[in-house]
Amino acid sequence: MSKHGGYGGFGGGMNMQSLMQQARKMQEQMAKAQEELAEAEIEGSAGGELVTVTVNGHGALVGVNIKPEAVDPDDIEMLEDLILAAYNEAAKEAEKLKNELMPNGTGGLM
Repeated sequence: MSKHGGYGGFGGGMNMQSLMQQARKMQEQMAKAQEELAEAEIEGSAGGELVTVTVNGHGALVGVNIKPEAVDPDDIEMLEDLILAAYNEAAKEAEKLKNELMPNGTGGLM
């Protein structure tokens, strides 16, 4: 045992109950943020909104809307590029939202 009460240098100034309360509060904040992210819907579009995709706050694709004029059977590659561009825009916005909602900047860890 150390002369600081047997807690290896934590001393009397550190209150374990207070730490536990802080940890519980952080868990509650993270759970609330996770719920908000799951319910969020973020859109990204490309080609003047010919293609619009919707992702949730976690970046999971939840919807795709393709206007008929975006479909050219002779240029499927363009449509594929529009879908990728729209998704990347939505995913970037979802990441921003995640970083805003997660406590203490832990958005990238979840």
